[in-house]
Amino acid sequence: MKTKWTIDSSQSDVMIKMRHSIIAYLAGTINKFDGHIDIEDNEIKDASVEFSLDVNNKDAKLEQIDSHLKMNDLFDVNQYPIIQFKSTSFEKINKNINFLKGNLTIKNITRSVELDAEFMGINDYNGDRKAAFEVTGKINRKDFGLTYNSYNHTSGLALGQDIKLIANLEFGV
Repeated sequence: MKTKWTIDSSQSDVMIKMRHSIIAYLAGTINKFDGHIDIEDNEIKDASVEFSLDVNNKDAKLEQIDSHLKMNDLFDVNQYPIIQFKSTSFEKINKNINFLKGNLTIKNITRSVELDAEFMGINDYNGDRKAAFEVTGKINRKDFGLTYNSYNHTSGLALGQDIKLIANLEFGV
């Protein structure tokens, strides 16, 4: 029997990382998450995920972990405070390999991206059934105009070309 699970925003979050730094941790309690997964026989059959992240929210960000990189320098958060993702398709390869394709918008630039989607399993918590899902992917920062003025960077560490996006999504019935 196929069951439709909906995303629990308060238990979902996204981390944005770049080589040598964690740029931001964006919790679901202050950001908008929407979507569902369909599970049949403890396997994902279909998924749809959408999130809108406010990178300018003062309560949601961590900066300068392991480097002097500031989120405002990279994302221009005053002019473009919102990062959005909306899935367009879900492709199941086998039990452990799934791909979530969609449109990612950063700094008003939208690109099609393919993210890895891993179903972590189902747990019962205080009488509620929860399904955990991790979405990860690498994004070329130059595709979204995410350049960085190295003049401000003083730690001497090389910054990576890619930004890693890690979304921990929790769904409930």
